[in-house]
Amino acid sequence: MASPFAVLLDIDGTLVDSNFLHVDAWQQGFQQTGLTVPAWRIQRAIGADSSKLLDLLITSESDAVKNEAKARNSAVFETLIPRLELFAGAREFIEALASEGARVVLATSAPPEELKALLKVLDVDEHLHAVTSADDVETAKPEPDIIHVALEKGEVAGDRAVMIGDSVWDVIAAGKAGVPCIALLSGGTGRAELLEAGAVAVFDDIADLHEHAGDQPLHEFLSAL
Repeated sequence: MASPFAVLLDIDGTLVDSNFLHVDAWQQGFQQTGLTVPAWRIQRAIGADSSKLLDLLITSESDAVKNEAKARNSAVFETLIPRLELFAGAREFIEALASEGARVVLATSAPPEELKALLKVLDVDEHLHAVTSADDVETAKPEPDIIHVALEKGEVAGDRAVMIGDSVWDVIAAGKAGVPCIALLSGGTGRAELLEAGAVAVFDDIADLHEHAGDQPLHEFLSAL
């Protein structure tokens, strides 16, 4: 009998259309803190640990200013939660994986309240093997900590798993953990950047990835990439 296979899934920008809401929330948070940061720069940092994001975007500011911007971002994003939308095909993709016996692990470092909202939008609890959150690690992507936790919760080794994400931070974190990463364009990052970061394949979105599997078992298709 083959050993278990796990699919580690990022949520923001991968399963749920939320990245540009995060851009909006961060931009408003910066503005409320008296800072001006272009949206395109913010988009390029979305998906990274908040400390790294702040270091990338407002490098010269004090810790107090960074903490204020982070708090204001969180408050703004809470008001944007009703605008979260599931990407077409996301639920069907997860259901197909689970039906084939793959262990579906949501590998995210979203804070508890935000994760609760994302899980409500996803509505696939019965198909999940495990879920990670910000409570599981001190530092999020691109550090590999959340990937290691996801592997532990999935009870598999790195060579029996694949990561699916939408940012260079997902790809880098997975690579550091020894897990191949399939990337999606749905988070707003370009194909060339994702491939340069180490993605083994790039698809438009989760529906495109599912469609490319054709008639073969989905988890076998993913493991072969």
